[in-house]
Amino acid sequence: MPFKTRDLQMAVESLRQFRRYSVSPHHERFSFPLLRGTYFTYRKIDVLRVFAIAKAVSNSPGYCDIGCGYGDFLIKIREFISGATGIENSAGIFYGCNLPKPDYVTIADARWGIEKKFDIIFVGWMEPGIDFRDAIAAKTDVVVTTLDQGISLAAEFDGHGFERVASWRTPSWEDVNTEIMNRYYTQMSNEIYHSLSRLRGAHNLWYVYSKKRRYSEAIKAALVRCLEQEKRTFVGRYDFEDVLDDCGFKYFEELEISAASKQEKAHLWEIQFTSNF
Repeated sequence: MPFKTRDLQMAVESLRQFRRYSVSPHHERFSFPLLRGTYFTYRKIDVLRVFAIAKAVSNSPGYCDIGCGYGDFLIKIREFISGATGIENSAGIFYGCNLPKPDYVTIADARWGIEKKFDIIFVGWMEPGIDFRDAIAAKTDVVVTTLDQGISLAAEFDGHGFERVASWRTPSWEDVNTEIMNRYYTQMSNEIYHSLSRLRGAHNLWYVYSKKRRYSEAIKAALVRCLEQEKRTFVGRYDFEDVLDDCGFKYFEELEISAASKQEKAHLWEIQFTSNF
């Protein structure tokens, strides 16, 4: 996404101020996602799921992260897919934050800057008003996308030659940040805090799309194995996941979610498979 240098500098200064009174070094990735995290919230199991999807498509998958920002999620993916690359629209995120741009990130507009085909393309964010789904559809048969429910639904790929294979729900950075601010940085009674906490939501959706049935079937089988392994053994976690647990966003936590003008119960990180596959 495009960045104004002045806005980035102001964000960096706000981050410096926040660090003076922050009670955890991990809070900033959710309060300052542009600079220190991602707009979507993830655990290590999300990284492992995306890796499993890629391996279901190819033994040596070509992977590209469109709109990768400074590469927070991409860096995690590269631990498993060493040749994974990213495309970011603006170099401002690197220069404004005084970060070196790695060679595996290309600065280009995704609408015409995806130069080759990939086995899988990950879309973690699509700027409102910008639509590069057709460009992505021309360069891959498999897409994993995350979108903030009610904000970036344009990132859905239904109707672009893809069919949805699976989905799961996680909190967005805003969901987590709201809980962090209420819990640690706002003066309120325990009664009010617990009352607000019961209203917490989880608005980030992960969708998996495929054009070809053989890929869809292989992806479904891979995700079923992921679920079985997650429930059976400890697959590892990142240090910042403690914040998610503390804020009420545990693995398979049950929340009430607003859907189609009604409340529904949903379990975080529970994979839902499309009935067609």
